[in-house]
Amino acid sequence: MKQSDNWKHRGPLCMLGLLLAILIVCPLVMIFARAVIPDGRFDLSGAWAAVSDRDNLNTIFNSLVLGACVTALSTAIAAPLAYLFARTSLARARWLDIVFMIPFMTPPYIASMGWILFMQKKGLFQQLFPGSGSISEGFFSFGGLVLTMSLHVFPFMLTILKNAMLNIPASLEESGAVFGAGFRQRLEKIFMPLLSGNYAIAALLVFVKTLSEYGTPSTLGRRIGFYVFTTDIHRHATTAPVDFGKAASLSSVLVGICLVLWWVQNYITVKKSYRLVSGKGSRSHMTELKGGKGFLAWFYVIFVLAVAVGIPYFSVISTSLIKLRGYGLAAGNFTVRHYVDLFMKNPKGCQALINSLGLAAGSATIAAVLGTMTVTAVRRSSRKAGKALEAVSLLPEMLPGIVLVIGIMLFWNAVYKVVPLYNTMGIMILAYVALFLPYTIQYVTSSFTQINDNLIWAGRTFGGAPSYVFLHITLPLIMKGVATGWMMTFIIAFRELVTASLIAPPNTLVVSTFIMREFEQGSVSVGMAMAVLCMLFTTAALVLLNLVLDRRR
Repeated sequence: MKQSDNWKHRGPLCMLGLLLAILIVCPLVMIFARAVIPDGRFDLSGAWAAVSDRDNLNTIFNSLVLGACVTALSTAIAAPLAYLFARTSLARARWLDIVFMIPFMTPPYIASMGWILFMQKKGLFQQLFPGSGSISEGFFSFGGLVLTMSLHVFPFMLTILKNAMLNIPASLEESGAVFGAGFRQRLEKIFMPLLSGNYAIAALLVFVKTLSEYGTPSTLGRRIGFYVFTTDIHRHATTAPVDFGKAASLSSVLVGICLVLWWVQNYITVKKSYRLVSGKGSRSHMTELKGGKGFLAWFYVIFVLAVAVGIPYFSVISTSLIKLRGYGLAAGNFTVRHYVDLFMKNPKGCQALINSLGLAAGSATIAAVLGTMTVTAVRRSSRKAGKALEAVSLLPEMLPGIVLVIGIMLFWNAVYKVVPLYNTMGIMILAYVALFLPYTIQYVTSSFTQINDNLIWAGRTFGGAPSYVFLHITLPLIMKGVATGWMMTFIIAFRELVTASLIAPPNTLVVSTFIMREFEQGSVSVGMAMAVLCMLFTTAALVLLNLVLDRRR
């Protein structure tokens, strides 16, 4: 009887742990195994030769330099905005919070295509400013790559720094002013030390996001001959002669770098954390911006929006409407025919849209169910078992997506005779679930923390079975968190590129691969028409997501 009770409580936890191990742990183990066991026997020489290869060393160096430069430029863009949105009268313009999330929610490969179309020879910039000569072509350099990637990831840093500044009590800043500290000195002596822990988190997120990004290095980086981890891993895994050993070795190095960065970030956070929020009330200081200061503040905000959102969106939308590219922005050279052709004369475009919607909906639903089960199991299990289960489920968030996708390719190819999932749509759904499971877990965990345990105990006291209590008490209270996680997974899965480009079945296109194919094959206007639909869908979903989050508050 006792063994039966133990299995009743531990059985679901063990089954869930096994499922997550197959979904996440086994693919990661497969990467390291392939790197050090190339021909059925343990051999580190092959992995070392792959890593120490001159081209691969150059790739590693390029990736680290790119990550550092993007982090620095993102800081320069986001820090002034964070101060304006947290400590000045611009904080009242809540709509800016939504608008400044648009660069992040815009697929990076679409934004980089917009920049390419704007800056290339005889591109939109040269058409708008005929006397500029070839100035715009200087964009196709390392600096242009850093700028494009920074404009995509700076909202991460903006959000974290802004929230941290909102928690700094006004009394600290006022005390510094009373003792004669000027604005610059208050920033150096008060703000910067208090923000160092939060900045470490933001910088790590931006750095890892840069290392794991494939879209921009693939579209813009390859054009300028700048190769990074993701493009080389993708090349080794897809281009003949395929070399999964080199792909696995580079993936292992990338995992090692990310884990070291997480350790450094945790160390800095522990050493530089300050408890600024207590039971006592505190007020925030808000500077009124008037006259010249107000003008400069709004000028900076509008300038960043124009560069981060205006240029890529203008390029993509205008290109989708141009009849003949040779005539450019000339009057009478605009048409909606490309949108009509996309649905009426291009069956692959329609099928790509249907595939993306189906994959996004399916993976979001499975991730919502699995994530809710995981969070529930973590809260009901012992501390050690719960922590282990939570760590495994959140592991994909710590690692570049392309690494996990390579692992999924290797693992499910190895077990193909047992489970023939490889080269099917099922493997894509499985990969999406593994990659985006942390979104659901984080949102559901946030909802769980707001539930008083007394509600659960009250349900059990009055005779409710655990399943009844969950369905009638717990689930309704966490439903908004589940819905938000579902929506976030759906948005990102809908426009996912690297997974689809690596493991999509033959002749199967989704929105992202359709856009890339049309762009590379010269049907740019048709590709940009699909890109416009993708951006409209993403922006609408972002607005809807923010409405849901506002209702939760």
